[in-house]
Amino acid sequence: MSNSSSITHFLLLELTDTQQLQLLHFWLFLAIYLAALLGNGLIITAIAWDHHLHTPMYFFLLNLSLLDLGAISTTVPKSMANSLWHTRDISYAGCAAQVFFFVFLVAAEFYLLTVMSYDRYVAICKPLHYGTLLGTRACVHMAAAAWASGLLTAVMHTATTFSLPLCQGNAVDQFFCEIPHILRLSCSNSYLREVGMLGFSLSVVSLCFVFIVVSYVQVFSAVMRMPSEQGRHKAFATCLPHLAVVSLFVSTAIFADLKPPSISSPSLDLVVSVLYSVVPPTLNPLIYSLRNQELKDALRKLTSHISE
Repeated sequence: MSNSSSITHFLLLELTDTQQLQLLHFWLFLAIYLAALLGNGLIITAIAWDHHLHTPMYFFLLNLSLLDLGAISTTVPKSMANSLWHTRDISYAGCAAQVFFFVFLVAAEFYLLTVMSYDRYVAICKPLHYGTLLGTRACVHMAAAAWASGLLTAVMHTATTFSLPLCQGNAVDQFFCEIPHILRLSCSNSYLREVGMLGFSLSVVSLCFVFIVVSYVQVFSAVMRMPSEQGRHKAFATCLPHLAVVSLFVSTAIFADLKPPSISSPSLDLVVSVLYSVVPPTLNPLIYSLRNQELKDALRKLTSHISE
């Protein structure tokens, strides 16, 4: 029987024991990672470079891209390195750091998505008060609150998880250190504190989700009452990408956390974890740029400026 004081490293999930497939995994994750870096990097640069995009909506989008870059950089590079060097090891401190930064960035992203739904609600339902309710100071405060809330969430979960005695070995059945899989290594009944913390976090997330749903019910009600078809099209163009990102983020996270144990398996857990940890940071830039003409114009100007 081992305990947390004697564990110096963890063993991550080995995706395959075949060298050729390990290299395939490396190149696949590298392509995904580079796509995420390119997409989010272009959005960050375009928003910072084009003064026409210095508005609350794009300020929050810039923060979202920063969080996406951080989240995918927390998990994917280590998995790529392990596949390249044919190892499963991650140090105890490295595992704790992965848990901390992943929870921090993912929690902050969800809180930021909640703030972004409020931005769309005010823009569509209270346009005359938009400048007052979402001035520069208010936007900075709301973004800072999202980052700070994510930080507090990460501190609580990381401290609770890694204070538990671990008696079930050091093999984590996941390609990165994830709290549910670390809890499986804990001694019997010792994980109840973290389960309580997860329940509290789930309650907060549920409140945020209800806020997002209520906001969009009112947004779409207001949009459908617009007399101008062009106005409705423009409103949908700014709201639908955010709603698509929220849906992708929430659906994969809910399935990962609430799927029945009867259908749980290492392969399914791996697929689900990739869906909610790797896919959203990669697809979010594409989702936001597809229907947003202002952002597409800014990206076109930026690429033209770079190529000159």
